[in-house]
Amino acid sequence: MGEELQSYLDKLLLRIDGLKAITITDQDGVILIKSVSNDVPPRMLEPAISTTFAAVSEQASKLGLKKNKSIVSLYELYQIVQFNHSPLITTLIADSNSNTGVLLDLENELKDITDTITVALSERHGISINVSG
Repeated sequence: MGEELQSYLDKLLLRIDGLKAITITDQDGVILIKSVSNDVPPRMLEPAISTTFAAVSEQASKLGLKKNKSIVSLYELYQIVQFNHSPLITTLIADSNSNTGVLLDLENELKDITDTITVALSERHGISINVSG
């Protein structure tokens, strides 16, 4: 299963114009699977990106607007789109001029992958994790 998921992410990285990296992490920033182009600086894959998202997402959910689903961060050279696929976090790193709407449209497609990973982890560790959206 791991090789199939890796192959899928690698193909997705090539399919989306300007997409530089896809990471799926736990809320502590531990990378479970990733696909990264050669020109992404290593600092862009630091655990702080996922852990900061987890904290900000939790705070944003307290605004009374229900659970936060995603956050988009725009920088001079890059944009970061992150999805709350609890208990996992999916992070997309793309060129700043990439089509943000296309990246956001990947949410459901990537949710299927995180659900698969969550089920595999729960079976491996003998715990029950709710994967409903």
